Amino acid sequence: MLVRFDSNVAGEMLMFADVARSLLQAAGKECTARGVIRAEEVPAIAARLRRLVEADRGPLADGDDEAAPEPVSLGRRASPFIELLELTARDKDGFVLWEAPADFGA
Repeated sequence: MLVRFDSNVAGEMLMFADVARSLLQAAGKECTARGVIRAEEVPAIAARLRRLVEADRGPLADGDDEAAPEPVSLGRRASPFIELLELTARDKDGFVLWEAPADFGA
């Protein structure tokens, strides 16, 4: 299932429900079929997501070129979402709506 995030200021973003669930839960939001993040909520949410990004950074690679590529981490997936939120927050009336076919909480 896909979740669509739509900012009245910064455009649209799509992500798979499992990734959206993880990011919204880290942001302290419920994973309902529809929801909103208002501009005034962004600083606290962005701070939570940045902590997620920092915690997700593992040790540096050992330089082994033969190693299999690792899957894209949640921290890396959070970065464009944080950017969308921060662009939205530049407008005091900014908001991000999300919409999914159904609730997607665990």
